Amino acid sequence: QVQLVESGGGLVQAGESLRLSCAASGMFFSINGMGWYRQTPGKQRELVAVVRSGGSTNYADSVKARFTIARDNAKNTVSLQMNNLKPEDTAVYYCNAEGIVTMARTYLEVWGQGTLVTVSS
Repeated sequence: QVQLVESGGGLVQAGESLRLSCAASGMFFSINGMGWYRQTPGKQRELVAVVRSGGSTNYADSVKARFTIARDNAKNTVSLQMNNLKPEDTAVYYCNAEGIVTMARTYLEVWGQGTLVTVSS
């Protein structure tokens, strides 16, 4: 079984920074994409940023130039450095891992439990 454990959420003021971290544990061969999504009440979960095993990244337009995603393939971790936070960044942030090749040679997608980020104005 593969699990994702997140850390780093909290309450900050607008303009400040936060760093989210996520670690994958369990038995598996590899993970393709690791990323972060966020969700606010009444809205669909949206992609914030994703990094693939080869290093390519994608960001939501709303966070480009403010957020940076980084990955350590050897440790199966992904982090999200969030700078110049805005009140509209307030959400529950979820870590995601997809294209996980399990020991049974099947593919899996896993979500973390979510961590709350609150940005006050």
